[in-house]
Amino acid sequence: MDSRLADLQQQFELERLEVNLFRGQSRDTGSPQVFGGQVLGQALKAASATIDDGRVCHSLHAYFLRRGDFTKPIVYSVDRSRDGGSFSARRVLAIQDGEQIFICSASFQHPEPGLEYQASMPRVAPPEELKPFAKPPPAILEKLPEKLRRWLEIERPFEFRPVQQYNPLAPVACEPVRQIWMRAVDKLPDDDALHRCLLAYISDYWLLDTATMPHGSSFLRGNLIMASIDHAIWFHRPARVDDWLLYSLDSPSSSGARGFARGSLYTRAGVLAASTAQEGLIRLVKPQA
Repeated sequence: MDSRLADLQQQFELERLEVNLFRGQSRDTGSPQVFGGQVLGQALKAASATIDDGRVCHSLHAYFLRRGDFTKPIVYSVDRSRDGGSFSARRVLAIQDGEQIFICSASFQHPEPGLEYQASMPRVAPPEELKPFAKPPPAILEKLPEKLRRWLEIERPFEFRPVQQYNPLAPVACEPVRQIWMRAVDKLPDDDALHRCLLAYISDYWLLDTATMPHGSSFLRGNLIMASIDHAIWFHRPARVDDWLLYSLDSPSSSGARGFARGSLYTRAGVLAASTAQEGLIRLVKPQA
């Protein structure tokens, strides 16, 4: 397995400290704080570890309370709120340095048949016809502020192929709608719970940034402070993150220094695997030199 992906998988092998208490490790993703998708995925893994009867997560709703420090471990405390006949509910607190940095609720259900319907996948070019998301050339990278340069230079365990090509360093105001193909850089084990955790992880990519598109701006330009406030994900059907997934995104509103965005994750075959929604801080500041 690719070393980047193997390292990511290791992050989801949480250490069990007590019956409902777990500890996870973080990695440097080029950002000054812990990547939100990592906390989402690890919290889901902790909650899933308290489910032992085959129920699978169908929804997760979370709030980001404080920035996490990627140099320190995160402790996840799981409250077994309820185990009913068909559904189980869990609440998870993520704690660092004695303070809550993240809270979420997750619901699990026994798989069962029912009415079936889904929205159709947008008609877009397949990933083979698209260029991967590319880093700026070295001549431009060396002129960027250090923290932006580090974020761009970090090698990630996923590859991205945007349907609509754009330059995040020189964005142009446009309609806040876009699609991006994404997948892990190598094959992963046949573990549905792991794929759900990694789906939660990648669902944090690109989402809030979509809300900046009408303004012709981007956090890479250094004139915005952006941070996730809350995040919701609904798992509709199984999917593998080592196969191509289309992330179809739109943003219906930005106001009050907050942006709101929605996403739909489709498999290559057009199956709607998950839906997401996120609101986050988008605060305009003086551009960096």
